Amino acid sequence: MIEPLFFWLFSLISISKVAIGTSIPIDIFVLAGQSNMAGRGGVTHGAWDHYAPPECSPNSQILRLSAKLKWESAHEPLHADIDSGKACGVGPGMAFANEVVRARGPSVVVGLVPCAVGGTRIRQWARGTPLYSRLLSRAKQSLKKGGTIRAVLWFQGESDTVRTSDAEAYGGNMEKFIIDIRSDLNIPNLLIIQVAIASGEGQYIEEVRKAQLQLSLPNVKCVDAKGLNLKPDKLHLTTTSEVQLGVKLANAFLAS
Repeated sequence: MIEPLFFWLFSLISISKVAIGTSIPIDIFVLAGQSNMAGRGGVTHGAWDHYAPPECSPNSQILRLSAKLKWESAHEPLHADIDSGKACGVGPGMAFANEVVRARGPSVVVGLVPCAVGGTRIRQWARGTPLYSRLLSRAKQSLKKGGTIRAVLWFQGESDTVRTSDAEAYGGNMEKFIIDIRSDLNIPNLLIIQVAIASGEGQYIEEVRKAQLQLSLPNVKCVDAKGLNLKPDKLHLTTTSEVQLGVKLANAFLAS
């Protein structure tokens, strides 16, 4: 049993290296926002249960940009070295990528660029902040070996439900973020797929949701997380819900 397992692992590594080293165009997706994008599925008492559903399985056609800015085979938890101050588990990214690969076929190589950090407000992602600068740097680095950034997947807003001022300013801050990131990446019509929150840290959830659902910039799509199951903390999505969200995000992208 050891030899077949070794052969499978060696083949997977070899395939990944071939994908990384060739000039095959990579469809690149930036994953940004806060904890539900970073992934808390399967995390209990500060530890991940190490369960990754089949929809989140590694695939030689799916790569991730590590914290050291190197392409590598993607696997859960995608944000372990990015949202490193917290325990990360299953997020929507792997399910999203596997669904895109399933729909697009064997010729596609998907590159994921994890950037999400738990507990962050939209103001912390404004141009000039450390989070914005790191996102921009990682997005630009992802293009160094070729490929195209196809979309930014954005799931954030739970931390903006605590203060009235944050909730009321959310729409304007999100619009500014989109305008700035498109300008700084020189992709004027970059697709943004944002998630309308299903929970929050405070009482102004509906105010933030309204701003997200009513955002009127061109080429911005909204996927609603409302109705997906939450963990007992009533804030984070369950593993199953993260998978369902990933598929929803993929369907939104594939329909674009």
